[in-house]
Amino acid sequence: MAWYPDHIPGVVSRLFPNYIWHATRDFPCVHLTFDDGPTPLVTDFVLQQLDLYGFKATFFLIGDCVKREPLLKNRLLESGHQIGNHTYNHLDGWKTSSEEYVANVIKAAEIIDSELFRPPYGRITIKISKQIRDLGYKIVMWDVLSGDFDSSRSPEKCLKSLKKNTKNGSVIVFHDSVKAFPILKKVLPEYLEWLTCEGYRTQLF
Repeated sequence: MAWYPDHIPGVVSRLFPNYIWHATRDFPCVHLTFDDGPTPLVTDFVLQQLDLYGFKATFFLIGDCVKREPLLKNRLLESGHQIGNHTYNHLDGWKTSSEEYVANVIKAAEIIDSELFRPPYGRITIKISKQIRDLGYKIVMWDVLSGDFDSSRSPEKCLKSLKKNTKNGSVIVFHDSVKAFPILKKVLPEYLEWLTCEGYRTQLF
């Protein structure tokens, strides 16, 4: 698997101020986010774990998944969580024309009512970014990546990295997908317990 950063240094957020990388560092609150759902069983597991700790999260949904699981999307909203647009077909912004990409976002918006957008893989061009923001979206990135999608990493290593990199205002990325579930189901409960013990709460965008 290609190299990826566990956390995004502050200089990046200063270089790209049009994106949301983190919230205020003044308070012990974090943004929990989950990409690539909704997914039967996996999203159900995440909801169960969040409910155990009274935490709320933002789910960046793939339009095609929502089409297959509309009731699961509704359950997210009914449970007090937040949703965002993650394109209709999980497109790579570095490999897709701006016209196709924006059209895919608009297609997803037909069933994902949100002003929040996160580009799959975190990949987006300056041109696409401007067009997305012109549509009224806030582009949400992150400063902490869980690595739950990486089968070459152990759950223990993922958890250690999460604890090391989480700070006030962090935006943390997990994935409620089939691919991520083997690691997610081991890491998420322990991480939520750690957040609680460290005095962190969650907030929405």
